[in-house]
Amino acid sequence: MVETIASPRPLAPEVRSTADAYLETLSAHGTDYVFANAGTDFAPVVEALIKAKETGKLVPEFLTIPHENVAVSMAHGYSRVSGKPATVMVHTTVGTANALCALINASRDDIPLFLIAGRTPYTEAGHAGSRGANIHWGQEVFDQGGMVRDVVKWDYELRAGQPVETIVNRALEIAMSAPKGPVYLTLPREVLGNEAAAAGTTAPDRTLGSSAPAPEVNAIEEAADVILAAKFPVLLTTSGGRLPEAFQAISNFAEKCGVAVAQPYNTDVNLPSSHPMNFGGAWKMLLELADMIVVLDSAVPWNSRVSLNDKAKVIQIAPDPFYRQYPLRGFPADIAITGSATTVLPLLTGTVTAAKSRLSKTLGARLKKIRTLQKQRAAERLEVLIKAKTTQPISGLWIAECINQVKSKNDIVVNELGSPFDIYEFSEPATYMTVSSAGGLGFGLGASLGAKLAAPDSNVFTTLGDGSYFFGVPTSAHFAARSLVLPTVTVIANNSRWNAVHNSTLGMYPAGRIAKTNNVPLVELNPSPAFERLMTAFDGYGEKVTDPAVLPAALERALKTTQDGNPAVLNVVVANNTRPPV
Repeated sequence: MVETIASPRPLAPEVRSTADAYLETLSAHGTDYVFANAGTDFAPVVEALIKAKETGKLVPEFLTIPHENVAVSMAHGYSRVSGKPATVMVHTTVGTANALCALINASRDDIPLFLIAGRTPYTEAGHAGSRGANIHWGQEVFDQGGMVRDVVKWDYELRAGQPVETIVNRALEIAMSAPKGPVYLTLPREVLGNEAAAAGTTAPDRTLGSSAPAPEVNAIEEAADVILAAKFPVLLTTSGGRLPEAFQAISNFAEKCGVAVAQPYNTDVNLPSSHPMNFGGAWKMLLELADMIVVLDSAVPWNSRVSLNDKAKVIQIAPDPFYRQYPLRGFPADIAITGSATTVLPLLTGTVTAAKSRLSKTLGARLKKIRTLQKQRAAERLEVLIKAKTTQPISGLWIAECINQVKSKNDIVVNELGSPFDIYEFSEPATYMTVSSAGGLGFGLGASLGAKLAAPDSNVFTTLGDGSYFFGVPTSAHFAARSLVLPTVTVIANNSRWNAVHNSTLGMYPAGRIAKTNNVPLVELNPSPAFERLMTAFDGYGEKVTDPAVLPAALERALKTTQDGNPAVLNVVVANNTRPPV
């Protein structure tokens, strides 16, 4: 480990410190906000922020977030909606530990998140930043970066004498290169307090990150040949339509090539809900029919309980189609194409449609089958909604339908296990998000605030279970909503239990003891708190809803409250929905 160069006395105010250079570099890269939870390691940063305010130097706005899980989730939501990298700064090892759950979510969702942590002072004496509290011994570990190394693309610790501009530039370049993902940097207090090392430009002359990976021509031709030969090709995607141009590319491919699209475990809106080829979450139904499957940006396109057609060809498309960051992943790939929706699908669409005679032989039959299946889905959807309208306790389906009634096309839904995606109606990209495949609960509250920060003119609706609400550190989230004026509508689907625990056990032991008892360990969350009262402690609006007939008006009241600048929570009592998982 490189030893810190000590500077025994504090720097004179006019001397440019490493902390000054660090803030200026973030700003030069377009960083508007740093989601921060500070500690003793922040002393040089606090001093630099005061100095910047006094001198008029442009630096990011540091937002005080009282818990790291909320801070990282806010950054996640902000990046998803803004399309920009997001920066979080936390306190040494303990702050990193609190941030880790949300960091895993960011990793599995390919979020270019820059997590920065202070580092316990190296020196026991001799520097203005040397250790001065018992925590400076207790918080130190042998390898702070080792705490996060499994889930970040890069980690590093700034050393004395190194230009911080170079290190920050490198971190952001790696975070923004496909597949995007989080990076981690530690900043020792003494180094931040030292005089800044000489450096060149603080920002690159080009857009952050490398150019998007492009497919080989022969791979496109081979894939097109397989699609043309198929009787019923299917495209599965989890996050392929995240960018507006990708959203359009999926829509064009599906329509022009006659390919049905389903969205397994989706984190995004990948094409309009009304698109004739969009089957939403009905991936199991499509896989039973498919003789060819295109998997686009989907680490987990199905699960082991589904049986594929033995003769079905599988094409995997992603920046890393084998997902090397996943220790175990056995999904087949007859053709693996490095790329994304924007780099692959336009080429594939052009190649398939150019073979007009071959396409015409199968297109008519495909479209006829798709229309039949869509009529079946529409009838089933209508049937369940009619039933849900009067079901008590309230159904999560009815929550989604009521939100449909009040939201506009550019409004955003953040859904963490509170309502089913297939009931929602979306026409625009970047208007839906959910917790990543890592399942780090506590995502929704923070992510919705980050989404609102990035899109202040859009209404943001958050739906989540009561278990997820507990994980979301609601006092910290509601504080941030109030202090930063980020009014959102939070709908808690409250069944007073953790259904996931019950359902997974029932799925593993369908004829076991769990199927014969209502007394299931580790599931109940009773007595259920009056969640709506917690929001009123922050001068927001809270209401408990038990009658489905009342829910539409309650949502209207909550939405009006947010338009007046105040956050709102609806505590909606819902059914247990006990069932084995798919």
